Amino acid sequence: MTKKKIVIVTGLSGSGKSTVAHTLEDIGFFCVDNLPLDLLPKLLELTDSRGGELTHLALVIDSRQRRLSNHYSEVLNSIESKSASLEILFLDSRDEVLIRRYSETRRQHPMADAGNVSDGINKERRELREIKERADWVIDTSDMTVHQLREEVRKIFQSSRNDVLKIVVNSFGFGKGLPMESDLLLDVRFLPNPYFLDNLKNKDGRDPEVAEWVCSNETTKKFLEKLEELLVFLLPLYIKEGKQYLTISIGCTGGRHRSVVVADRIAESLTLKGYKSVEVRHREIAA
Repeated sequence: MTKKKIVIVTGLSGSGKSTVAHTLEDIGFFCVDNLPLDLLPKLLELTDSRGGELTHLALVIDSRQRRLSNHYSEVLNSIESKSASLEILFLDSRDEVLIRRYSETRRQHPMADAGNVSDGINKERRELREIKERADWVIDTSDMTVHQLREEVRKIFQSSRNDVLKIVVNSFGFGKGLPMESDLLLDVRFLPNPYFLDNLKNKDGRDPEVAEWVCSNETTKKFLEKLEELLVFLLPLYIKEGKQYLTISIGCTGGRHRSVVVADRIAESLTLKGYKSVEVRHREIAA
């Protein structure tokens, strides 16, 4: 059985837990916000019953649960005794920053019974002192933008996972219109066209003869080399930015020869480079 990875996201109210939860969700975690601690063992039993489908869990647990300070230890200990890897991420921030954030949003602090935000913050710090000491990661978000916080979380938990980006490499013919879902669009009509060869005209780019003829051309070789270099540069930046889906569309005149060959070669190259979710679609060729 695959060992589960469980991340507990906790910390001071207003320090960015929602942003962290959304970021973890983007990189493949199943996230649950404000789950009652008593239900946590039941959730783990449920995920066990579904086999290896849910292996990355993120749970947001904070002072909205009034029993947190005297109850979390036994629950977390029970998790660690199971076949699960547990990490705690604690978010902190300076008092004046938290007060300003609550002032800007006009929300009431969950522990400010009398409406005094400062008192609520102090009470919450006392409640969370022990779990902060137990945390594997403590991030002070006082001077961070939302983008910086997301990047920091990805650095800790993404572990350079190439499977967080779903890539579709799509071949098409310009004569039938542009694929509107494209993120990157490339025109390969400058490459030699096998359509004008009688022995290749009625075949498509999936045929080994067509692929060999197109790829043997020096221009094609140089183009593929440069395109691979560009993608090696771009894809980690897209992942860093939080992009989950990328469609690369490659077009030629009819969408049956040159674009098909190039799409297949690029998809193969990305797979060899460790990108685990690469799909090829040839729009103009019937399945």
